[in-house]
Amino acid sequence: MSFKHISVTQTKALIDEGKAVIADIRDANSFSQGHIPGAEPLSNENIAQFMMEKEFDQPIVVVCYHGISSQGAANYLVEQGFEEVYSMDGGFTQWAAQLPDDVAR
Repeated sequence: MSFKHISVTQTKALIDEGKAVIADIRDANSFSQGHIPGAEPLSNENIAQFMMEKEFDQPIVVVCYHGISSQGAANYLVEQGFEEVYSMDGGFTQWAAQLPDDVAR
């Protein structure tokens, strides 16, 4: 089992359904300047807490800058037993370009 790729449009649909957890792995400064509404910052410091709080069957979308480093983090979550993990293609850069009105600050 491995993570799946997901587009910005598909991620927005999951959010609108109220199902997905958005895990943003960018640095704290970038996160504070703008992020997907409802996203949670995820780092090495809080990943253990994050994993304890989430259900294994809850959809988790991992977001980074451009959709590259999120793949490693998504793979790690799958290895920990999470069943529905996505890496958002294009990352937050793509989200902000496609959905500029959907950026929380």
